Amino acid sequence: MSNPLYDRLFGIHAGKQTPFLHLPDGETLTHAAFLEMAARLANALTGLELEPGDRVAVQVEKSPEALALYAACAQAGLIFLPLNTAYTTSELNYFIENSAARLVVCDATHEAGLTPIARAQEARIETLNADGSGSLMRRALGMLPAFEPVKRSEDDLAAFLYTSGTTGRSKGAMLTQANLLSNAETLVTEWRFTKDDVLLHALPIFHTHGLFVATNVVLASGGSMIFLPKFDLDDMLRRMPDATSMMGVPTFYTRLLGDDRFTGDLARHMRLFISGSAPLLAETHERFEARTGHRILERYGMTETNMNTSNPYDGERRAGTVGFPLPDVELKVTNPETGEPLPQGEIGMIEVRGPNVFQGYWQMPEKTAEELREDGFFITGDLGRVDEDGYVHIVGRGKDLIISGGYNIYPKEIELLLDDQPGVQESAVIGVPHPDFGETVLGILVPEPGQTPDVEAILARTQTELARFKHPRKLIVMDALPRNTMGKVQKNALREVYKDMFT
Repeated sequence: MSNPLYDRLFGIHAGKQTPFLHLPDGETLTHAAFLEMAARLANALTGLELEPGDRVAVQVEKSPEALALYAACAQAGLIFLPLNTAYTTSELNYFIENSAARLVVCDATHEAGLTPIARAQEARIETLNADGSGSLMRRALGMLPAFEPVKRSEDDLAAFLYTSGTTGRSKGAMLTQANLLSNAETLVTEWRFTKDDVLLHALPIFHTHGLFVATNVVLASGGSMIFLPKFDLDDMLRRMPDATSMMGVPTFYTRLLGDDRFTGDLARHMRLFISGSAPLLAETHERFEARTGHRILERYGMTETNMNTSNPYDGERRAGTVGFPLPDVELKVTNPETGEPLPQGEIGMIEVRGPNVFQGYWQMPEKTAEELREDGFFITGDLGRVDEDGYVHIVGRGKDLIISGGYNIYPKEIELLLDDQPGVQESAVIGVPHPDFGETVLGILVPEPGQTPDVEAILARTQTELARFKHPRKLIVMDALPRNTMGKVQKNALREVYKDMFT
């Protein structure tokens, strides 16, 4: 028994002087130098008396050192717990307590606020700043640049990722080495990544997209990354000529399209653009292809599963769909009430099974039993359908389903119509309480820059295009929709704001 995660993602690059991270200051960190940094950190972690299986809670800014900490945890057999940098001290208290973390790593500016929380859990606290300074790196610099990986199996836990917690408390999804490895290695094949790829990386690394998809795919293929601390339009345009591929959220693509400097010539040498974490509007697909000749590849994943489906590398990348199930991933659409499979084309609950599916929620056996069936199928909470060509369509979250007067209403259908109306950039449709129907439909419109949508005309259009029970009761114009860090529209926030509109 060895340490599969470390061996197959990190250890395979031992001694390689090839580039791994291209940094904003123009410096390049080789694979070998990165692994030496990780080894020093692994020695520092074991010097803090951490043992295999212990949780390491990490809330730090994106940096090479932060990424090396992930590698160090893999090497030392520790469970890596990345936390959103936007979380407040109160929110962090829950994650640290719930995970029973043995070590908390934070920016020095947060140390004072987190120290009492760490002490209450008998956890150590160390600092790591965006510039690579801090107490943890001071410890690491005095350590040897070599570390013998701790023996682990593919079934051992490698990471916790906490769900966003839009309904109830966040849940800690337990991911094994096999979960992470199977997905990374499948995506390398499906998306044709090689050692010659240079990924333009502007995603955060506290989320599955930037860490367990983007980073792990580059590691598994032996490529390199242009490692930007965040999305900055000027930096993206400046560095794109040096890249071959890019992964981003839809906002990345709309911002690129909003700048005249982003031209077909600038993107012509690129091999692949990938989008995820939130739905990509069909209009964005079309505008991007018209300007660059590239068809964005959209895929579908979750905190609990990493990637489940992908549009094809070769073949039609169909707008409005998330493609086909990945190899070794089974997907079915079921009746949300009975769990029975539905005929092709019908909308129901998406369930998935495969080596990518997590092991359950940390210390939540009841919640695990509710969402992870005994036969291994995970109930995603996403409503969708599979069309006659096998493409998977996501129509919304189960909790976003609107039931008005006993009729089921899928917001996506109405949103697609609203998005097509003159002057509308995007929309969100929610259900709000209504005294007669239980719920009714409310539409929120975001105007195109400089445009004022004709609300009455749009309402009239919905009345000719949609069945009566689907008609929005009202349309509201907003400057922007509330979104989380990864660009997903926060419909729960909209429901809270407008919950009393018709009662």
